[in-house]
Amino acid sequence: MAFAVVSEESISVESCVENVTTDSDGAVVTFGGIVRDHDDGRGVTRLSYSGHPSAGEVIRQVADDVAAAHPGTRLAVAHRIGDLDIGDVALACAVSAAHRGAAFAACAALVDEVKARVPIWKEQFFTDGTAEWVGSIG
Repeated sequence: MAFAVVSEESISVESCVENVTTDSDGAVVTFGGIVRDHDDGRGVTRLSYSGHPSAGEVIRQVADDVAAAHPGTRLAVAHRIGDLDIGDVALACAVSAAHRGAAFAACAALVDEVKARVPIWKEQFFTDGTAEWVGSIG
């Protein structure tokens, strides 16, 4: 694992890539979860992510577990908390490996496990002035 963090600061897919790429890698697979302007047909103006105090520890454990399940991969993952605007990166991941199949599989597993296990919750703010909590980071 290169790194796994929960941060109030901006994150980027590029930063994740820089931390996993080595001369022995033939593939780097990335994921960027971007704040979009809609959800289920409703206009979204912004999001706010809240994390449990254990979120940083849990995301590191998730990264360790995924790395152990996918030998030969290096991975980096970062999740933002706090207020995010449309277009901001909420979740960034990169996985490197000698071959693309391993990198794709590990990246998909990493995103799924972060969404399933890391205690981060999303509040969406809609164009009609209402807000809604979502019980996961998805």
